[in-house]
Amino acid sequence: MLAILAALLYLTATGLHLLHMRQRRPRLSAMVITLGVIALLCHALVAWFSVFDGQGVHLGLYKILALVTLVVNLACVVWLLRRPLQNLLVVLLPISAAAVLVSAFAPQTGVAPPHMGGGVLLHVASSILAYAVLTLAAVQAALLAVQDHQLKHRHATGMVSLLPPLQLMETMLFELLWAGVVLLTVAIVSGLLFLEDLFAQHLVHKTVLTLLAWAIYSTLLWGRYQLGWRSQTAVRFTLGGFTLLVLAFFGSKLVLELVLQRG
Repeated sequence: MLAILAALLYLTATGLHLLHMRQRRPRLSAMVITLGVIALLCHALVAWFSVFDGQGVHLGLYKILALVTLVVNLACVVWLLRRPLQNLLVVLLPISAAAVLVSAFAPQTGVAPPHMGGGVLLHVASSILAYAVLTLAAVQAALLAVQDHQLKHRHATGMVSLLPPLQLMETMLFELLWAGVVLLTVAIVSGLLFLEDLFAQHLVHKTVLTLLAWAIYSTLLWGRYQLGWRSQTAVRFTLGGFTLLVLAFFGSKLVLELVLQRG
């Protein structure tokens, strides 16, 4: 029931936010905020009961969806306190609605890992936080690409007309990228220090793809401040790095848990 309620609230908030955007109301309304907060609380409970069941920590493909999307939403809320990222909600809220339903009703996959020490918990937490922030960066990059294309073709209408100026959109993208890369670096270093089998056969693809994503993001940040890379270059690098992260995180879990039936 909590999952269904959270999904309905997310979708209602999305519809109301879209309506307000069509009415050219750029700020979040009190009703959208209220619906979003209640949905987020229900989502948090679903994530808790999905991942923690009293017998262990379940990080299977379906169960972790609720946790990852919850952290993505919380990261967005934190960023909203200082930057106008409310347009990202049009994408994030429907995805959250689907994720919370899948997490609640899909079967359990994988196995609960043994007791995790502090180092492993640091690796897991920083990995999820990095993925959450870089998810926001990917959505921001997609909006930036649409905005840049519309401005170049002089068709800045609809939702694009409600977006912040292009320069501010780029600034927000690189702020998200910096935070995401720092967290991803912590995740990689903690994994190298505290995981004994990081390059084992069943994890090597995940590790290599994550390192490649880190290299792409780092190259983009270097190019931004050394060569002045902007706009479409930033979009291509951001989405390319995020694609590798998705393959590393969810692709490897899909193959291991659904195809090979392993934890």
